[in-house]
Amino acid sequence: MTKAIEAEELALFRDTVVKVFEREVSPHYESWDKAGIVPRELWQTLGGAGLLCVDMPEEYGGCGVPFEYSVVVGAELARMGFGALSTNVMVHSDIVAPYLSHLGNEEQRQQWLPKMASGAVVGAIAMTEPGAGSDLQAMRTSAVADGDDYILNGSKTFITNGQHAGMVIVAAKTDPKAGARGISLFLVDTSTLGYSRGRNMEKIGQHCGDTSELFFSDMRVPRSALLGEEGQGFMYLMTELPRERLVIGALGVAAARGSLDLTLKYVDERMLFGQKLKQFQNTRFEIAEMETDYRINKAFIDQCIAEYERGELDAATASMAKYSATEMQCRVADGCLQLFGGYGYTTEYPISRAFMDARVQRIYGGTSEVMKEVIARSLLGRA
Repeated sequence: MTKAIEAEELALFRDTVVKVFEREVSPHYESWDKAGIVPRELWQTLGGAGLLCVDMPEEYGGCGVPFEYSVVVGAELARMGFGALSTNVMVHSDIVAPYLSHLGNEEQRQQWLPKMASGAVVGAIAMTEPGAGSDLQAMRTSAVADGDDYILNGSKTFITNGQHAGMVIVAAKTDPKAGARGISLFLVDTSTLGYSRGRNMEKIGQHCGDTSELFFSDMRVPRSALLGEEGQGFMYLMTELPRERLVIGALGVAAARGSLDLTLKYVDERMLFGQKLKQFQNTRFEIAEMETDYRINKAFIDQCIAEYERGELDAATASMAKYSATEMQCRVADGCLQLFGGYGYTTEYPISRAFMDARVQRIYGGTSEVMKEVIARSLLGRA
């Protein structure tokens, strides 16, 4: 297939994605934001439209298309101003599904992936704990072998999709004395006795994003729920994190594009001192700087997507992509809001939501500070 045909097919897919979101998301998003969560039925709607887990193999319910198609789904949500939903979908399709596809055995893949692709099951991944944050080796959640089962005890926090999740990949210590080598991953059915959800956490942005506390109290999971090999969980997390960080960066770039498009329209309409806002030198220079910032990061993200598809994306480069793109997203959201003036600070204008939704992008998936340390280690070694 030639590159021209590939580009045309991707453009047609993007058009389809946008039409679905305009029909199924746009009319309802503000009410979902006020409610603090999207309806559970939305997942079946997205699955029915073929927009979940699209790069998973067809035998597991996916479309068998390249990774770039999955990026398009989340990126279009972000560009259209639906930041919370883009995060929810990203976790489901671009984190949980690949863990299963890459690490799961055939039985596990058949059990969960078709249901995730249809939206019958929402996926989540539980790494972060109240006292650990980005320090995964400090987690306290334990999984103790007991016959044909493991007994899980502990808690997780800031878990995206925690309220709606039907399956959660849980990171737990199977050997507390082994440090990073003592972490294992489990596919937890949320209907299991001993599993419970805490509150849907209130946040300053991404208001309809499903973000929860999770608790495990003497919860028995079968040995068949172990994902991969025991004690290899930390290595698996490090292996899969580059895709997560790359997609977060891609969402940041797309969200910045959405903010700029809103602002270009506004400065062309807004009158100030008898002339359009776009005619002032400050406006023109600010827009020029932000557009340049956006395009540089877009080019880098596109390069990283191509590297990932070739199996060449390393952890340091993925960290650069997330760090640079999300920092840019926040700069652009702030600069655009400033051009809206007082109106930008009101919830009546979507730029305010773009500003608030952007802030967490520099935190989850590894903070900007952690990204800089990963990058520095690749160049300078450990401090």
